Amino acid sequence: MAHIGIDVSKAKLDCLWVRDLEQGKVKTKVFKNQPDAFPSLLHWLQQNTGESVDQLHVYLEATGIYHEPLAHWLYEQGVSVYVLNPAQVRYHAQGMGVRSKTDRKDSMMLARYGIERSPEPWQPEPPEVRELKRLLGRLDALEEDIQREQNRLEKAQFNGDSLAVESITNVLNALNEEHERLRQSIDDHFDRNEHLKQDRALLETIPGIGKVLSPYLTAAIRSRDFASARQVAAFFGLVPVEEESGTSVRKRPRLSKAGSAKLRQKLYMGAVVAAQHNPDIRAQYRRLCQRGKAKMAAIGAAMRKLMHIAYGVLKSQTVYQPQAENALKGA
Repeated sequence: MAHIGIDVSKAKLDCLWVRDLEQGKVKTKVFKNQPDAFPSLLHWLQQNTGESVDQLHVYLEATGIYHEPLAHWLYEQGVSVYVLNPAQVRYHAQGMGVRSKTDRKDSMMLARYGIERSPEPWQPEPPEVRELKRLLGRLDALEEDIQREQNRLEKAQFNGDSLAVESITNVLNALNEEHERLRQSIDDHFDRNEHLKQDRALLETIPGIGKVLSPYLTAAIRSRDFASARQVAAFFGLVPVEEESGTSVRKRPRLSKAGSAKLRQKLYMGAVVAAQHNPDIRAQYRRLCQRGKAKMAAIGAAMRKLMHIAYGVLKSQTVYQPQAENALKGA
């Protein structure tokens, strides 16, 4: 078994094989971060470690999109790939007293983290989920562009700048046209993948989840093989983090905010609606407010509850059944 840390950047891959951790013996080599260099990287690993492909354990850091081609290619070759959280690796290094930061040190820390913490192997998203996430990511970017242009249009109209108004209006028309085309592409993608279409329909039976939020939750929950609703909530940063120490430190709990901030933004709006119209979440929201919880804390709990319900609906493949109403009927 061989452990390899690879520090990924846009241009290069800094590889480090840990030959002997206790004695600090390592072997390094730098490769270009290009698909045609990946076979050379794998050949170097096999030649130097003397291990078969299935005995290679490669640890990468999640660096935007630049690690993805290598991670997918190595996985397809049978290598055990681990995509690590950069913050967790950094804290691990700080706990060991490592202060310097170089590409070689980063590769070493990735490998050491893998050896000492034994993380779960990375599993790639299903192709149809990966494609859906790309479409949604492009839709998000387009909506940000539209919002920026609308802000500029408002300023131009206020200043009476007719030339700018005409130009911005033309741009907005093009952006809105592309926005509509992209939304249709997303709907077509669901139509081509019946299981995703079924998931989306089930999610939309939950009050608080509509046509805007349902594609994002479908992509999020189906992106990994989650074992429980709590695991899903933790992965997307919806669990509370407490800070207490002795008698002097008593901070209010806050959401961990790990994972996708974009998803939490959309889930927030869903939770606001659910707090008024979803029987289970409305009951929880009112109960927390009656206990003196801040409204934002209650909404945070509503976000978490909404994610739990969404996971349960997809796990059971049944439409949403309000538990609060059932309890009242039983009483």
